[in-house]
Amino acid sequence: MTHDVIIAGAGPAGLMLACELRLRGVSVAVLERLTEPDLTIKAGSINVPTAEAFHRRGLLPRLVAAQEESFGHFRSFLAKAGGQKAPQDVAPPKFAGHFGGLWLSAENFDDGDPAFQGRGPAGEVGFVSQQQIEAILGDWAAELGVEVLRGVELTGSEAGDTGVTVHAGDRTWQAGWLVGCDGGRSQVRKLAGFEFPGTAPEITGHQAIVEMEGHERLGRGWQTTPTGIYAHGPVPGRILTVEFDGPPADRDAEITRDELEKSLRAVSGVDVTVTKVLSATRFTDNARQASTYRLGRVLLAGDAAHVHSPFGGQGLNLGIGDAVNLGWKLAEVVLGRAEENLLDSYTAERHPVGAWVLEWTRAQIALMRPDSHARALRHIVGELIETTAVTTYFAKKISGVWHRYDLPGDHPLIGRSAPDLVLADGTTLAEHLHDGRGLLLDLGGVPDVSRDRVRTVSSRCQDEPELPGLLVRPDGVVAWAGGDGLDEAIRTWFGGGSGPGGRRGGRATV
Repeated sequence: MTHDVIIAGAGPAGLMLACELRLRGVSVAVLERLTEPDLTIKAGSINVPTAEAFHRRGLLPRLVAAQEESFGHFRSFLAKAGGQKAPQDVAPPKFAGHFGGLWLSAENFDDGDPAFQGRGPAGEVGFVSQQQIEAILGDWAAELGVEVLRGVELTGSEAGDTGVTVHAGDRTWQAGWLVGCDGGRSQVRKLAGFEFPGTAPEITGHQAIVEMEGHERLGRGWQTTPTGIYAHGPVPGRILTVEFDGPPADRDAEITRDELEKSLRAVSGVDVTVTKVLSATRFTDNARQASTYRLGRVLLAGDAAHVHSPFGGQGLNLGIGDAVNLGWKLAEVVLGRAEENLLDSYTAERHPVGAWVLEWTRAQIALMRPDSHARALRHIVGELIETTAVTTYFAKKISGVWHRYDLPGDHPLIGRSAPDLVLADGTTLAEHLHDGRGLLLDLGGVPDVSRDRVRTVSSRCQDEPELPGLLVRPDGVVAWAGGDGLDEAIRTWFGGGSGPGGRRGGRATV
């Protein structure tokens, strides 16, 4: 059995990557050890880059429908907590997030900040859970004809100069490339010999959906107590606890009703009785990152490349970002349109973003500790968060709108996510990226260069009357926005040049 690419793991990163590859005509198979999608409670929201990635592939209506479903669960939570029916027009704040359990108030959030401008309808979507994301990607993968093999666990692999042999029990595949999207305990990473340095865990965390008695005595949202941190909501029965008594003795042990009840009582101080467990997970703050995301013909994405505590849902979004960055580059190489050194820009661009997430989550753990020094710092940070400037700073970080890759050129849009410009015919820039290819948007000022390697759309735009045009990579990143360097940018990212390996164009600024 032969494929261009084998992907281990059918989580969000694996499915997104498979769809990106298949969209470009690459032969891909996904091996997943689980026989059914994992419905265990995980991340509860997505950030702006994730919403934009889905929008650019025509999936925004599915995100909007998923968010409406989540709004319904939120209203149900308010009704149960308040003892009366919640109005149908009640929705979570425009921006809902936290830093170390310190809630960011929508009233202090300046959504007029330039960093939030130009996001289009994708900027209005965020309250979408990981389970909903996996369901959307699963449907899209089926529509594209992605071969997803469930109940098939990768057990071995050997990589050579021209391909990879993959084993799953007594079955064998030959592939040009292997990508590990198989989670924090990645078998692909271990077999290929990737280094995975980091810091050891110090907490035991639980997240669950339960049925319980006495929940009305729990606080809503994130709560700080003398013994730890807990959260209640924003959907009925959702609880999260953080205890600073070291990592669990056996993280793989079955999570029982008694364990969740004991943890919730210990942290909240409320005699809640858990009567039924619907979904539960146990987590720590183990924080590690592969030193590189590529060794020859083997690559890593998602949790296989980096693990950290789940606070803020950064892991889901980080994995989607990895897949969107890697997918088009690997497709260009597989299709013979680019040299292999294009893949060097994957680690160069994504590794710094992953390193930032690890630091961001470590900082939250430090702020959550129940010792007197950490609580003094927490009090000060809590006061700062009450200001518009600090809330907006945290909002920009958590939402992902700060992301920028260090690409050649002086225009402020270069290296950033392209604004969703409305063109003269009423279409938006995102609509012209549905096919997963790059785009040269000519707004009347694009110099005369060879355009054989990139699709061109010529139009006018009232939003940016002074903008001559944009060269947009398939991942939505602006590679040129006026001035010199267009020809070089086209050759660098779409073939005919030396590629970004070792160039300034492959490094991220965070």
